[in-house]
Amino acid sequence: MFGTFKLWEWQARGDAMPGVSGEIGGFAYTPFRRDQSPFEKKYPTPEQVAEDLDILSKYTRRIRTYGVTDVPSIYPLAEEKGFTVTMGLWVSADKELSEREISEGLALLKRHKNIERIVVGNEALLRKEMTVAEMASYLDRVRADIRRQFRKGQRPPVSTAEPWHVWLANPELVDHVDYLMVHLLPYHEGISSARALEYAFSRYEELRQRFPKKPIVIGEIGWPTKGEVMPNLMGGDEYARATLEDAVRFVRGFLADPRSAFLDYFIMEAFDQPWKVAVEGWAGSYWGMFDADRQLKYSLDGLIVSDVRWQEKARLAVAVAAVPMFLIAFALGSWNVLGRLWLMGLVQLSAAVLVVGVYLPKDYYLSRGDLVGLVFLIFATLMTIAVLLSHGFEFGEVLFKRQWRRRFTPREPLPPEQQPFVSIHLACYNEPPEMVIATIDSLARLDYANFEVIVVDNNTTDEALWKPVEAHCATLGPRFRFFHLPKWPGFKAGALNFALKQTDPRAEIIGVVDADYVVEPDWLARLVPHFLDSPQVAVVQAPQAHRDFEHSFFQRMCNWEFEGFFRIGMHHRNERNALIQHGTMTLIRRRALEEVGGWSEWCICEDTELGLRLIELGYETRYVDHIFGRGLTPSDFAAIKSQRFRWAFGAMQILKAHLPKLLGLRPSKLNFAQRYHFLTGWFAWFGDALHLVFALASIYWTLGMIHFPKTFALPVASLAMPVLGFMAFKTALGPVLYRRTMHTRWSDILGASILSVGLAHTIARGVFAGLFQKKGTFVRTPKGWRAKGTFAFFGPIREELGLLATILLGAGVLIAKRGLLDLEVKLWVSILMLQAIPYLAAVLCQIIAYLPDNAPPEEQAEKPSAPSTGETPVGISGTMAH
Repeated sequence: MFGTFKLWEWQARGDAMPGVSGEIGGFAYTPFRRDQSPFEKKYPTPEQVAEDLDILSKYTRRIRTYGVTDVPSIYPLAEEKGFTVTMGLWVSADKELSEREISEGLALLKRHKNIERIVVGNEALLRKEMTVAEMASYLDRVRADIRRQFRKGQRPPVSTAEPWHVWLANPELVDHVDYLMVHLLPYHEGISSARALEYAFSRYEELRQRFPKKPIVIGEIGWPTKGEVMPNLMGGDEYARATLEDAVRFVRGFLADPRSAFLDYFIMEAFDQPWKVAVEGWAGSYWGMFDADRQLKYSLDGLIVSDVRWQEKARLAVAVAAVPMFLIAFALGSWNVLGRLWLMGLVQLSAAVLVVGVYLPKDYYLSRGDLVGLVFLIFATLMTIAVLLSHGFEFGEVLFKRQWRRRFTPREPLPPEQQPFVSIHLACYNEPPEMVIATIDSLARLDYANFEVIVVDNNTTDEALWKPVEAHCATLGPRFRFFHLPKWPGFKAGALNFALKQTDPRAEIIGVVDADYVVEPDWLARLVPHFLDSPQVAVVQAPQAHRDFEHSFFQRMCNWEFEGFFRIGMHHRNERNALIQHGTMTLIRRRALEEVGGWSEWCICEDTELGLRLIELGYETRYVDHIFGRGLTPSDFAAIKSQRFRWAFGAMQILKAHLPKLLGLRPSKLNFAQRYHFLTGWFAWFGDALHLVFALASIYWTLGMIHFPKTFALPVASLAMPVLGFMAFKTALGPVLYRRTMHTRWSDILGASILSVGLAHTIARGVFAGLFQKKGTFVRTPKGWRAKGTFAFFGPIREELGLLATILLGAGVLIAKRGLLDLEVKLWVSILMLQAIPYLAAVLCQIIAYLPDNAPPEEQAEKPSAPSTGETPVGISGTMAH
């Protein structure tokens, strides 16, 4: 905890700069608070004005105002508290308001002796709200009224307030004023804070020499603490940044300069004015020495503190993280100390980032549009944190756990007379007969005495595909039975339920193999003995694996992208009996399968759904990480996209159906750890779905920033920076785990990462389809064909191409309009580039899949074959970069 406070203190500490002492010449003062605005007719109360003046009295006894009709209580209160006032009259294109301001201002002048000057209008010429002649008319009128009503020695001088260059450009205006009120704000001209002070003095001197007979009052001089980067108006490489450090450097420098003691000036300004963002842009809200809540942003001496709220933020972050850190320290006793410190550090970092997001409405003045964007960013942060912590937990368990408590290995074979009877079910649909026959032949070679094989071909209309399989089964003897179902409901689950009804009464165990798998002879002999350990063992699962992928870089990408789950995620889940069952190389206790009602035909991922139902009843599932069979990889990118869409769709079907039990709202035997795995196992895919939402939102926001920059402000660095860091950190976990747990080349790790990221859009579509559709369609995963045609290449990635082009175009236009000087622009462009990565990866996957060496052997020989069905787990955690 002490270390956490020190880190907060370190990040809040700024540079040491020379301090100043003594009274300030004056403040430009506008009294509106955070939730008040003249546009919304929400005005400060007299009590709030009195509080402001009490605060300012510690620094000065002079203020400069901008109007009289909005908050007239300023003037009697200022007189009561001993302030002299340079009174502003707001004149503009609104003639009715201008008349009212002049009338009420002259009335106040009669009642209050502390009004030392009059300022008619503020930057009205700069805003082009009136001509020089019109302004001169107002000035002459006010001066004339004052001459009529006041004796010569009591007449307050009159002027208008404009930047230095407006006075130089309109010298005729000087004849209508008693003094010059000038605004010297080098920030607006893109002058760096290092050079700004001398620049301001030089402009002042230029005015003094041009108009030597007129007194000069500096009506505004200061620097904003937040805002956009301002490019130099002269077109040079110089630019001005709006930061706390720059503001302190300029204001302290001005006050400490010996020349300032001889000047009449007002620091711009006393208090931040959030409402100004609508008329002045982002920086307009942050010119105050105090924030809108009347908290001092920076002192005039001592060390600069960049975040005055760092202590309360640190306390809140520690409090939020305390309980989970305590549980990690004492509940993960099987981890070594380094692993526990690793996860505790992630929790504390996540809490700190969350606190930063929660405090943003205090640290920044956000418009309604900004608040909408902030909600999205905080939601993105929460999801990123959830995914990061779940991956961090998996990462820590794999790398720092002393040993697995539930690590199952192949057993020694049982004598034939003790071997339980096994019924192996193989469902196929429109499969190449030679591929299915290869699978059947591998089953015929099983080194096991008591088994049968039931092959069910459902809904295949082409006899050339299923007849050869039927004929081949007939040659293998009575233990191989073939069934052809011309029209059968329920997809693969329907075929497996049919096979269950045909199963030999002696069968105690059901085995399921996909139609493209070549199985090792010792599969049953080495795994069936696990069922004899306990009647509660319902599932014994071996990993999926691939063959014939080495010749093709794309198929190596597919293979190694799968491998992450079986080498990492399955061990992680197996440790708490929360296994993801997948539909091949799986063995199921028949009694348990029949107890839960067989395979669910409503779900297109019936394998995972079955495993969850068994675990909900308290059954045990086991994972034996030994390859006993190998199948074929998807043939191209379109094929694996089809497969992953099905998994994501099925995962959402499962989640919707089982959510009450997962949340403990309905009775089940799920424990906390199992609920955790089956809920967080889908976090990564929800992250992909949210990525699509945020990509679309980012495009919309970028368009808003381009066309309506004052309504759509840029995101703040304090939240965008951690989000970017979390994304990068999370992305790095996958390759590190791969390198530590699997013996493969970095090129294969890179390929797996690209494929995993490139599938994000497809997963997102599958998630949304599964959430909002009731029924899914079982789509086959092609293993040996490729689409043909001139535009076939673009078909599978047309959506990704469109999103990629839109994001890149938006980033390019934003850079062209705003430049890359501003940190906030850089961060937003960085976010856009991160949003584009999955779509770029998808295009890259399609390119790689189309390279000549990636064509399947059948295609290279111009022997097209039909697609194959492949079932694999859903709810995968531990795969690359999901």
